[in-house]
Amino acid sequence: MNPIKGILLKLCAVVLFISMASLIKATTAHVPAGEAVFFRSLLALPVILVWLWARGDLRTGLKVKSRMGHFWRGFVGTAAMGMMFAALGMLPLPEVTAIGYAAPLLTVVFAAMFLGEEVRVFRIGAVALGLVGVMVVVSPRLTTLSGPTMQTTEAFGAMLVLMGATLAALAQIYIRKLVQTEQTSAIVFYFSITSTGLSLLTLPFGWVMPTAPEFGLLVGAGLIGGLAQIFLTSAYRFADASVVAPFDYASMIFALGIGYFFFGEVPTQQMLFGASLVILAGVLIIWREHKLGLERTKARKGVTPQG
Repeated sequence: MNPIKGILLKLCAVVLFISMASLIKATTAHVPAGEAVFFRSLLALPVILVWLWARGDLRTGLKVKSRMGHFWRGFVGTAAMGMMFAALGMLPLPEVTAIGYAAPLLTVVFAAMFLGEEVRVFRIGAVALGLVGVMVVVSPRLTTLSGPTMQTTEAFGAMLVLMGATLAALAQIYIRKLVQTEQTSAIVFYFSITSTGLSLLTLPFGWVMPTAPEFGLLVGAGLIGGLAQIFLTSAYRFADASVVAPFDYASMIFALGIGYFFFGEVPTQQMLFGASLVILAGVLIIWREHKLGLERTKARKGVTPQG
């Protein structure tokens, strides 16, 4: 274990994912979301393959035991990605980031529903606080559903992010099931394969020929996305999840900076307040899980060899 290295890798992953989202956002005026998913997924594959080859996992790491498990994880994850990419063209980057924080909160709920994980009062309260924060961010958009076209578009974008976050949480449930039988390298690789194939199904629905600058942005998004996946996966090899998970929320800092300087997006006080509630809820859950983990470790050390 090397916690400092794990934290640095996680921060690199966060910066890369926000950079990827920014490149996708810059193409949304012309390039459909399904086409963006295709480029993001296809061009991540060479990066992932080189990584697997360097680790010596190219042969053994790609074997699978649950083909349908990989398919459904890919299907749900691809739909989530498509919705998030579409929303980037309708909402400011920081707002998409803030609403997207609903995903880890919903993962707690779905883990209790579908995996039978025990959820105690503390976590229930933290999840409720986080969802209140999400609603604080979303509510101004949902009150404009019957307003002018621009406002209606933003409301639809907010709903897309919420649906995308829900599907992203479901994808995490599939991943939790897959890691019991599959290697991480296989999960990463076959997700890119599945999302590349599924994104092609959107071809009849209005793909366009990207301009040269747009093509460059899409290629960059794919390569950066693949690299971000590697950094994220590697971070958890060097540090416990409870150590590196809080650094997910550093993405809001980068989203605010990129949104302001590159897209002229100025966040509202309500959005910042709601995002703060979501981040607080997430940190409370992570802190509680870390504390429980320490207690379980201490209890195991206190058990005699006879039990």
